[in-house]
Amino acid sequence: MSNFIFSTNTTVTLVCVPSGEAGRYSLEAVAVLTGVPPELIRYYRARGLLGPDDLGSDGEPWFDREALEEVRRLEHFRRRLGVGRRGLPLMRELWHEAARRHVDLRFLRDG
Repeated sequence: MSNFIFSTNTTVTLVCVPSGEAGRYSLEAVAVLTGVPPELIRYYRARGLLGPDDLGSDGEPWFDREALEEVRRLEHFRRRLGVGRRGLPLMRELWHEAARRHVDLRFLRDG
């Protein structure tokens, strides 16, 4: 699947992703869409912070929409909240645990 970048500036990149298809992004596309250097995305990937590995036939990594959002979240923690690289795995785990608890509470409330 290929994404078509319609417009890019320093603030926003508009991308067309056909509906019904899982988004699949190259390292370069994730770097453009998040504003994060490819080297830092590779670091996050090597630390296991972006979910399961998905390598293309050329050995290059591919990322889904969840990984794209995870990069954005990690950068929010790093840039805006001042969390260091060593603290990012802990912040990621806390974020995911809070999301799981939220689902559990919603189930109990609605059930």
